[in-house]
Amino acid sequence: MSQSDATTPSGAFNSLPLKPALLDTLKSIGFHQMTPIQAQSLPAILNGQDVIGQGKTGSGKTAAFGLGLLNKLNVKRFRIQSLVLCPTRELADQVAAELRTLARGIHNIKILTLCGGVPMGPQIGSLEHGAHIIVGTPGRIIDHLERGRLDLDNVDTLVLDEADRMLEMGFQRELDAIMQEVPRERQTLLFSATFPDQIQSLSEQFMIDPLMVKVEAHHDGETIEQHFYECGNNNDRMKALQLLLLKHQPESAVVFCNTKRETKDVAAKLTNAGFSVVALHGDLEQRDRDQMLLKFANKSASVMVATDVAARGLDIDALDMVVNYHLAYDTEVHIHRIGRTGRAGSKGAAYSLFNHEDGYKLTMLADLLGREIDGEALPGEGLLDTLPPQPKMVTIQIDGGKKQKIRPGDILGCLTGENGIEGSEVGKIKITEFRSYVAVDRKVLRKALNKIVKGKLKGKSYRAWELK
Repeated sequence: MSQSDATTPSGAFNSLPLKPALLDTLKSIGFHQMTPIQAQSLPAILNGQDVIGQGKTGSGKTAAFGLGLLNKLNVKRFRIQSLVLCPTRELADQVAAELRTLARGIHNIKILTLCGGVPMGPQIGSLEHGAHIIVGTPGRIIDHLERGRLDLDNVDTLVLDEADRMLEMGFQRELDAIMQEVPRERQTLLFSATFPDQIQSLSEQFMIDPLMVKVEAHHDGETIEQHFYECGNNNDRMKALQLLLLKHQPESAVVFCNTKRETKDVAAKLTNAGFSVVALHGDLEQRDRDQMLLKFANKSASVMVATDVAARGLDIDALDMVVNYHLAYDTEVHIHRIGRTGRAGSKGAAYSLFNHEDGYKLTMLADLLGREIDGEALPGEGLLDTLPPQPKMVTIQIDGGKKQKIRPGDILGCLTGENGIEGSEVGKIKITEFRSYVAVDRKVLRKALNKIVKGKLKGKSYRAWELK
């Protein structure tokens, strides 16, 4: 395995041998300079070499492998030429969306997502019409392969995105089976936030002399304030969490826990104390998970309690605050967690709770920060007598979606039409196959519901209710 020089400077995209259509698209979306992981990996990717990229979410890895496979793609050859495997449906959807953005200057390209948690029927229909690029989760890819619906004989680029997470989720058997279905003569690109022994084994088994590219996670003291608080037992820890949330009243905060059990327990206690909370962990059904993510993205829930595994790959950046309910097991995970706050030039804040058993973790963090870590004083306990503020927005679920030809503009027009609410009181709108969701200002919830239920949306009345 060869190693990329980690000091390689970022360069301009137009210095690469990319197709003119891709360069034009990059320019139109404001991508001029490569991120470190792109600068180190893209020359090798474009040269057809196998590459292992280690970097966290937000490092630009999707564009790195996306530009590689799009540059190689032959649109006139209507066969599956690239397969991108992702651990979760959310990440697969994000990756497919970014690939479609990068590919918008290439005519007649078809990118298809194949993920679990959604009906098989529409996917079967789409596969019958063919595709150039498949983005999917290992379980659903295997389902289609076993039923003879998926032909991977023409794949020349295989991408394993968030490979460590796929192994954590127990997809080793599925990965092995998929590897047997793609040609041996192919380019394999593997991206991972961490590099456990299983990744080393995977790369030795399925890759040919890969280039190893590693972008160091770094602590950005300029944009993220870090605070530490010592807590005795679990009751003290919960009290500290409530005090911090009451003091800072974040519009959006993520509380990181180390286990699923703790995630459920912390979320339940915060809910009982009156906070607006969603919990994200591995035991959730896909529908419940989707709705919780939607509420949080819509600003109709203020606090997300999550495990690292559940939160990996999700688009929940630019948070007001991150709280480490327990310290992460290693500093790299700590950096990934706190890096979700303070994005886009804003100053973020991270609050970490610890006790006397965290000596080793604290020593590692102190080395990272270059300073001693002393517990700060918590806000006064008088705050516990105050009620937590409710989110500014609420989410309305509408019993109609793409199948009923509903579009975002239809919903906005219905809400803001005659005697309606103001456009400024409408938030995010999301439309799925059979349901639609819209965030509105809490103060106008009843008026908004009446407009949808009693008014006319696309000339019809639809059932609608607040998403609890």
